[in-house]
Amino acid sequence: MLIDPEQGYHAVVSRDARFDGQFFLAVRPTGIYCRPSCPSITPKRRNVEFFPTAAAAQQSGYRACRRCLPDTVPGSPEWDLRGDLAGRAMRLISDGVVEREGVPGLARRVGYSERHLTRVLTAELGAGPLALARAHRAHTARLLLETTTMSVSEVAFASGFASVRQFNDTVRAVFATTPSELRLAAQRAARPRQAAGGGRVTLRLPVRTPFDAAGILAFLGARAIPGVEATRPGRYARTLRLPHGSATAHLRPAGNHVECTLRLADLRDLGTAVSRLRRLFDLDADPAAVDRVLAADPALTASVAATPGIRVPGSVDGTETVVRALLGQQVSVAAARTGARRLTEVIGEELPNPDGELTTLFPSAAAVAERASELIAGPARRVETIRAVCAAIASGDLELHVGVDAETLRSRLQTYPGIGPWTAGYVVMRLLGDPDVLLPQDIALRNGAKALALPPTMEGLAERGKAWRPWRSYAGMHLWRAAARGSTP
Repeated sequence: MLIDPEQGYHAVVSRDARFDGQFFLAVRPTGIYCRPSCPSITPKRRNVEFFPTAAAAQQSGYRACRRCLPDTVPGSPEWDLRGDLAGRAMRLISDGVVEREGVPGLARRVGYSERHLTRVLTAELGAGPLALARAHRAHTARLLLETTTMSVSEVAFASGFASVRQFNDTVRAVFATTPSELRLAAQRAARPRQAAGGGRVTLRLPVRTPFDAAGILAFLGARAIPGVEATRPGRYARTLRLPHGSATAHLRPAGNHVECTLRLADLRDLGTAVSRLRRLFDLDADPAAVDRVLAADPALTASVAATPGIRVPGSVDGTETVVRALLGQQVSVAAARTGARRLTEVIGEELPNPDGELTTLFPSAAAVAERASELIAGPARRVETIRAVCAAIASGDLELHVGVDAETLRSRLQTYPGIGPWTAGYVVMRLLGDPDVLLPQDIALRNGAKALALPPTMEGLAERGKAWRPWRSYAGMHLWRAAARGSTP
């Protein structure tokens, strides 16, 4: 259980939207489960029970409320905060691993037997991996039925179902209705639908507010690689390397959601693309919890007030994140961007169908390993580090995915000469979405600390940072922001 039942009921009574997605309320007499902020009449305490996941509620025979749409809320920030087996498995399930590799593949990636994995997930989350994956597929299916003009069969396969029959059975079990009836209900509610053709799908990605959209757009924009990424005021776009093919994504923050237009070579990659983009924009963060802890430090109070809902940019590709982190060692952001641009121009993979400014995929690990020595400028040791790491990624010796244990990845990366605590920590923060990484080795971070009257030394900053747990990654974003301003807000 992720929340105390009495606290949960208090959140339901007050219709507190901050808890949407963090737990679900099920009403016994109606057989329906809801989000905490559901506008329906509040049920009596004796008639309700709570579940940590939608899958657990479905497993117990409850169907999703048609009024509050509990399966369309932001995901739980618990899966970033937790680095245990359940948390790592949930991140992989959201990435579509069960659909691609089955439960055996999921178990292999997290390093446990299928039996142990199922036992832990059932005990922690109320449902096993198959049920959790089914809930994720059902959510994607509902979203597509209600917001696009895709045919029912296209929706079925884009959602990860193996057959239309399996799709129909799941929709009936989860929503107590048929796919066609779900679509008709959305039409009667006048929910807008987008034409979907040639693999093009437009979705709304919900986000917890406050959301510092300007900050994350500025961070990504300053590092954007031409061809791979494109930015313009209020918008960000990039190419994606996905399990079944390439894709492009255009994102535009708009209040409590991010408008996302995807063009996919294979619709089966839809769920994976959405999951990775949500992580890139850190849409499942809990800004209220983060800001409450950080604002308690007098040195950060003004910064938090000036920038509520700050986010930590994530990652859509492990290889890209590691290579760019290594290129950025002890150089400016502009210099690192130039190095990444050089790599991409020469060995990046051209898209079969370019999408405006988006023309190229970031180079594969194998390509970088083969050409690193001739294309990367700088110290020979750093070039060799990039080559060796990419060779290990290409061979499968080094795994980079959201199910990797953070400490294991950190230790593994530091076995390579030239990778120290800063690089390893930065990769863990971006790739795994770890919310509690502080990088006191970073000069810019220490300059930001000095600007905010915080200890500017590595030791002093690390000691002061203990008070920011478990949100030190977000504190680091405030310090980087202060360094860029050069003064307090």
